[in-house]
Formats: sequence, C-alpha cells, structure tokens
Amino acid sequence: MDISFEQGPIRPPSEADSLLLRLTRNCPWGRCKFCYNYRGEQFEIRKVNELKKEIAAVKAISDSINELSVKLGQVGEVNKKVVDAICTDTYPQSFRTVAHWLYHGGKTVFLQDANCLAMKSHDLIEVLTFLKMNFPRIERITSYARSKTAAQKKLEDLKAMYQAGLSRLHIGLESGSDKILTYMNKGVNVGEHIEAGKRVKESGISLSEYVILGLGGRRWWKEHAIETARVLNEINSNFIRLRTLAVLPVMSLYQDVENGDFILSTEEEMVEEEKMLIENLNGIDSYLVSDHILNLLEEVEGKLPEEKDQIISVINQYLSLPFEEKMVFNLGRRMNLFRKLDDLNHPIRREIVSEAMKKISPDTPERLDKMIRELRGNYI
Repeated sequence: MDISFEQGPIRPPSEADSLLLRLTRNCPWGRCKFCYNYRGEQFEIRKVNELKKEIAAVKAISDSINELSVKLGQVGEVNKKVVDAICTDTYPQSFRTVAHWLYHGGKTVFLQDANCLAMKSHDLIEVLTFLKMNFPRIERITSYARSKTAAQKKLEDLKAMYQAGLSRLHIGLESGSDKILTYMNKGVNVGEHIEAGKRVKESGISLSEYVILGLGGRRWWKEHAIETARVLNEINSNFIRLRTLAVLPVMSLYQDVENGDFILSTEEEMVEEEKMLIENLNGIDSYLVSDHILNLLEEVEGKLPEEKDQIISVINQYLSLPFEEKMVFNLGRRMNLFRKLDDLNHPIRREIVSEAMKKISPDTPERLDKMIRELRGNYI
C-alpha cells in the first residue's frame, strides 16, 4: 500500500494540531488583490477513489504507529517516546505527520485547500463518511470555503454534510462593503456573503467569518468597519476571526500601494478601525478571535456580547499610550517579542526593543511605520 498522502500549503492557526487532508488543490478564484497563496496555480478537485486511498494510507500509518507503541512498552499510547522514535531518518515524513496528529489526540481534521465545497455534494459526503468510518474518534472536521460556493449549495446538502461529520467552515468575509470587495477583486458580493453565512448556520455547521483589518485603507476605513459590522450582525457567525492586512510585492495590491491609489493605514489607524468595528457589533452571539501573529493586539478576544466592554478596554489601553510607547509596542510586537500590552513592562524584552529602535533611529514616524509594515510582511 502507498503510505503517503498529499497536503496543501496553508491552514488556519486553530488547526495546527489537526490532520491535513487535501481534497482539492489551490483556489477556484485566486484573483483577490490581497492574496497570493494560489496565484497562477490551477484549481483541481481530486477524485473520490484517490482520496479514499489516502485516508486508508493514514489509517495504515496510524495502525503501524500504534504497533510501534506497543513494542516500545507504551501500550498503544502515542506519547513523546513514540514520537521521538518516529522522528528519525528511518521513517518517512508521512509517519511524522500522523504521529504528531495522534500525539495531540487524533480528533481533529482540516480539509484543504481553499474551497472543498466546490466538490459535488455527494462526493464530499462520501469522503467524510469514509473518513469517520476509519477514524470514529474524530470529533471535528473543518474546511475553508468560498461564500459564493456556499450560497449555491442546497440547504439539505449542507445538512447532510453536517450529519456526515463536517463540523465547521472557515469563510473569508474580509469586508462587508461591496465597494471594497469589488476593489479587491474578491469575486463575491455582500448579498452572497450574507446568504452563504445564514445557510451554513442553518445547516448546523459552525461558521468562522474572517475580517481583514486595514482592507479599506485610509480612504474607506470607516465604511469598512461599519459595513463589516452590519454584515456580521446579520450573519451572526459562531466565530469572527480578525486578520491584519500586509502587502507583499507578489500581491497585485502592491502596485496600487506603489502608485498611490491605495494608501495603507498605520498600526494605530487600524486599531481605531478595529474599535469601531467591535463597537458596532450588536445583537450577536459570536466569539471574537485574534488568533494570528499579524494582529497587533492579540488580547482583543472574547465572547460577544458578554465581554465586549472588556475587549474594548484593551483597545483603549493601547490608544491611551503616549506616542513613543505605541511605537515601542508596535516594534516589539513586529519583532515577535511582545504578545500583550503588559509586555511593555518586561525589562529584558523592553531593552531589546529599545536597542533596536536606537539602531533604526527613524527620522520620521512615517519611516518607522514603513519599517514596521515590512516586518509585518515577514509573518505571511
């Protein structure tokens, strides 16, 4: 039996310990100005029989690892001793991947790449059923999806996917402004976003909607914040996941920045935008998550509406800092030395950032902000 299986390039941070199974390759759209992950790559839907063979390969690897555990006197438990034994040149990467998954419980799976809903519904259901049959201990199966595709799926098909084991969909809302969605060439409109979100929720599948801070730039930041909050209020997703815009030369948006058509917001301006967005989230039962290193304020997280005031207080704490302190925190965060505002009081980390600030010695705030933007781009 072939004991290898294919994995794609990306997954949400929340799926770090999940088994990654590549049901589709690349993205069927791939033209968003702010994205480059699949640009120039052809979208493919993989055949069901091929996917079943790969799931069977994962099962065979899992069984072999369990047998090794018994031989090592670990009675089938996949612990550090077993993982260390697997992480040798004797075993291929596929064994290390499955060992990592089993070590972390072996209960979550993420289906790649960008839009597994593009599969025919009955094919996806067949794959989900086969996966659960081979691994009945799986508790959560998640995937990325496009709103346009989800909006076109029949509700009964989405319900059947949920019954077959599809637990959660991650959808890139990005913005609730049609103007911004059009400018960014997102390939979907607000109406489709809302229809897709409501349909997914009604099916029983948990929904994560992604929002990109800074996507409106300086020109549309208020519209971005207010309209995105309006759409989120209407969808009422289970999770709202914040991301921060970073622009690299490989993105088509880079040319708009270079020619001055799109003016990037500063870190502080994006925090103001973030505050306006959250202030306008009303009547929803969502969990706000800031689970990406690109985000300046990782502490902006909590249950809505219960913890809304607490979340906003974190933002206000940052905004009330003197300008120099904001710059120190911004640089420290982008150097991956600060994770929370209290880290400003950490003497060793603070000293490292202060020394870096002296070496940079930016002559203007704009120059420092540009350097910080460049550091931010390193985390994409």
